[in-house]
Amino acid sequence: MRTAFIQELIRQARTHPRIFLVVGDLGYSVVEPFASEFPDRFLNAGVAEQNMTSLAAGLASEGWHVFTYSIANFPTLRCLEQIRNDVCYHRLPVTVVAVGAGLAYGNLGFSHHGIHDIAALRPLPNLTLLSPADPGEAAEAVQWLAENPGPSYLRLGKAGEKTLHTVQGSSLGPIRVSKPASAGPASIAFAATGSVLSVALEAAERLAAQGQPVTVFSCSRLKPADREAFAELWKYPRIVTFEEHVLAGGFGSLLRELAPDGIRMRSLIVPETLTSVVGSQEYLRTQAGLTVDAAIRALESFSASPTTR
Repeated sequence: MRTAFIQELIRQARTHPRIFLVVGDLGYSVVEPFASEFPDRFLNAGVAEQNMTSLAAGLASEGWHVFTYSIANFPTLRCLEQIRNDVCYHRLPVTVVAVGAGLAYGNLGFSHHGIHDIAALRPLPNLTLLSPADPGEAAEAVQWLAENPGPSYLRLGKAGEKTLHTVQGSSLGPIRVSKPASAGPASIAFAATGSVLSVALEAAERLAAQGQPVTVFSCSRLKPADREAFAELWKYPRIVTFEEHVLAGGFGSLLRELAPDGIRMRSLIVPETLTSVVGSQEYLRTQAGLTVDAAIRALESFSASPTTR
């Protein structure tokens, strides 16, 4: 996903001369093509992410649309006050880009887990929050951001994510049908944000083979969002949400805040207690319960507990 990001940023920078990229002393083997083509619009701020964010705000106040880039937790949790006070409060065109969201950097341990970022940033004023699922959605998000500069957060995976579905243009609606029901009318929807959409799609395939239709939605825009934004989702009385994030303040929490009465939900999330386990993203997803089997069990739990939301 990071490759799709930088390739699209370069394309957009060719037609938007105010795009500027600032990195926190990382991204090597990724950001060099941008730095080479636009040396006067690239800066390495060093291992000083809070300063990087305030620096970006200063550039933005002079008319630049600045993209800051670092590993998931560093440009978000470490810089929360700068994002709030320097960027959001002043409505400045700074896009905070976090690569390796969720458990993508799981091999580096809990310090590098990006599983609290949505909760931390979603309450901030004037902020657009985007969480694409695959390289196509990532490129679409960059297109939209280039056309709509403002305080924003782009939550990316790491590298090697497969293209999960086809996207066109840069309309960036809050949700899109990634996989419609294929075996009759569905009363169940899977709603995912980020690269864990792949798990939702695989679970839907298995259920379809068993004669159980499920419609899968990819939800890449988490803010701004209101009840109407997810209107298509509310057509399904039972919803299972998927996210590489804790429940509190995350995607599943957002949908519960917005859902009309009568909608029943289950959420596959990262437990708050998953702090001491180190391993690959796939391994940590298994430890967290972000799996196909867990998704199928979540459907079964609707019947076991018919009134629990």
